[in-house]
Amino acid sequence: MDAPAGLRDVVVTTTELGDVRGGEGFYHYRGYSAVELARTRTLEDVWFLFVEGRLPDPAERARFTEDVTALRHVPDEVREVLPAIARAGDRFTPLAGLRTALSLLAAARGLPPVWDVTPERRRADALLVSAVTPTILAALHRLRAGLPPLEPRADLSAAANWLYMVTGEVPDEARAAAVQSYLVSTVDHGFNASTFTARVVASTGSDVVSAIAAAVGAFVGPLHGGAPDRALDSLDEIGSLDRVDAWVRDKVRSGDRIMGFGHAVYRTEDPRARMLREIALDLGRRGFDPALAEFATTVERRVVEVLAELKPGRELYANVEFYAGVVMEQCGIPRSMFTPTFAASRVIGWSANVLEQAAGGKVIRPAARYVGPPAPRPLPAAAVRR
Repeated sequence: MDAPAGLRDVVVTTTELGDVRGGEGFYHYRGYSAVELARTRTLEDVWFLFVEGRLPDPAERARFTEDVTALRHVPDEVREVLPAIARAGDRFTPLAGLRTALSLLAAARGLPPVWDVTPERRRADALLVSAVTPTILAALHRLRAGLPPLEPRADLSAAANWLYMVTGEVPDEARAAAVQSYLVSTVDHGFNASTFTARVVASTGSDVVSAIAAAVGAFVGPLHGGAPDRALDSLDEIGSLDRVDAWVRDKVRSGDRIMGFGHAVYRTEDPRARMLREIALDLGRRGFDPALAEFATTVERRVVEVLAELKPGRELYANVEFYAGVVMEQCGIPRSMFTPTFAASRVIGWSANVLEQAAGGKVIRPAARYVGPPAPRPLPAAAVRR
């Protein structure tokens, strides 16, 4: 049986982690509205939900937070090589460096194949990778910028600690809350390309890091996680409101993708974009780059209107990347760290998917339909060995 290109809408397995209902503009984590969780719960609460299958009570929250906070520190064997990783290449990105650092972490800590170990060991490895990934990303960013990396602070939440390690400043409550809402909203989002990649690798029985590193490789693509900075670049390119219509028409005429608009699943407004729009406007009212928030909302409205005119029936709305870039800019995160910020939360979702896949024990092995020359083909005489 042939599957549609990109496996669109093909159900490949079952999951208890969450689901995206694109026609409704709704997605959830283990049955709880992801957006409602992003508005009301901490990243640590949602992390616990993904690992344990339920939201924590106060005692469980305190214990889990203490446990994962202790795992934030980069092992010495990995720390020693981070400066060399950060100096590598003219087109360095923190996510590219992360793949190398995680591979070294797996070797240094002797992370075994998930096939060979107990669920408890898999869980421990998944927590380690999820906890240390933000620290590695922030350290690589600062080293590349010629700044000393900062040690994670146990007195800060995961979201506040991320901002601190990237910017060098302890964030105020408003910015920490904004980033936390963003991080919670991006922990998981169905069987997207990077999550599916992680599960394919996990299905082979490989180790947790191999699955996460593969997911990172898929994630950096501009058609997947690598879009928030490009969406904000589009606002810079537009420059002023009187240029929006012409800019959109030029993009459509030339066949270019308008970053930050349209989604593979949603046929209505992306609920994450709706929430982040509210956060951006609230930050603007609090004095965090109000002009950017107002400009972004006005541009969004006009882009949607022009796209509806040029592409009737396509239902193209702003997606999470459009307002993610606005919120991160308001919170002082440099654009080179927009996608790494996304990855700092998504690693929790990847890890949960790895654990779920590892429990199944079935290798993912699809088929491809061959469309090349008929086989077998006669070998040309000149090519026959004598």
